[in-house]
Amino acid sequence: MQSIIKKNLLRHVAIIMDGNRRWAKNKGKFLTLGYKAGIKAIHRTINFAILNKIEMLTLYAFSRENWYRPISEIKLLMKFFLKILDNDINNFNKNNIRLKFIGDTTSFNSILQKKIKLAEKSTMYNDGLILNIAANYGGRWDIIEGIKKIIKKVELKFLHIDEIQESTLENLLNTKDLIPVDLVIRTGGEYRISNFLIWQIAYSELYFTDVLWPDFNDFTFKSAIESFAKRKRRFGS
Repeated sequence: MQSIIKKNLLRHVAIIMDGNRRWAKNKGKFLTLGYKAGIKAIHRTINFAILNKIEMLTLYAFSRENWYRPISEIKLLMKFFLKILDNDINNFNKNNIRLKFIGDTTSFNSILQKKIKLAEKSTMYNDGLILNIAANYGGRWDIIEGIKKIIKKVELKFLHIDEIQESTLENLLNTKDLIPVDLVIRTGGEYRISNFLIWQIAYSELYFTDVLWPDFNDFTFKSAIESFAKRKRRFGS
């Protein structure tokens, strides 16, 4: 596994963290405990990525569709976002982690927005693991926003329509700073990508596991990487 990462065959892992609610329900516990267990899984995953020298880790924390969940659950999620930003920044700096948020964070309340900006600013010079948190993010939204920017450039005559290429849009996406996604992991037993990085994962390898997110651990992560190692990537050729 180490040799795969050292050879730069696996640089960026993106994870759809699914199963907090079902984990709590299956164990007869309150939803709060499911999310608390999910946060512990996040810490394990980050530590695994650091130990195995993965360059970039992207976690799908809150989709644009999640706003349709019950208000009480949304408030709970926002509470946990704030808690992580308050409690984990020192650890991020200690472990040389650079924290970045992708998505429309302007939809969050002003306190959370300030915390996000402060967290990004305080870790911006760290040059270890880059940790992307996809919050209020959707792949379609990202593409639409990029198209709007292209239209504006064309209207202002900064860009001719015949000059538009894949790279034109790619460089205008909210996720333009991401390195190519090598491996996408989805927990919880669902077999779909749920509007996650749909432009960026066109040729990524996908790995699905029945393990619910709170139970995701080093063994599960290692199994995903070992599966990745056995595949021959063709990138459409």
